[in-house]
Amino acid sequence: MSNFVKAASLREVKPGTGLQVHVQGKDIAIFNVDGTIYATDDRCSHADAPLSDGEIEGCEVECPLHGARFDLRTGENLTPPAWEPVQTYEVKLDGDEIYIAT
Repeated sequence: MSNFVKAASLREVKPGTGLQVHVQGKDIAIFNVDGTIYATDDRCSHADAPLSDGEIEGCEVECPLHGARFDLRTGENLTPPAWEPVQTYEVKLDGDEIYIAT
């Protein structure tokens, strides 16, 4: 059973942006895609760059270092040089607060 931890508030993550948060010792990226919130590990599986600094297009984020792309819904790696997916996290909203499953 998942335990949800408060990670951020909606006002901290404007549409089309990412935000790095620290939850239980992990760096997690929270993304706002037209009001839908997604959460993934905040490290590219290729070169450890912060995905929260990447460019968002639709439900994909591009790593700011080498351009690998990941699906924010599934964590699937879509383009090289990343060959491994990133972990995704279940998200719940309670009013203006964002909670992430740990």
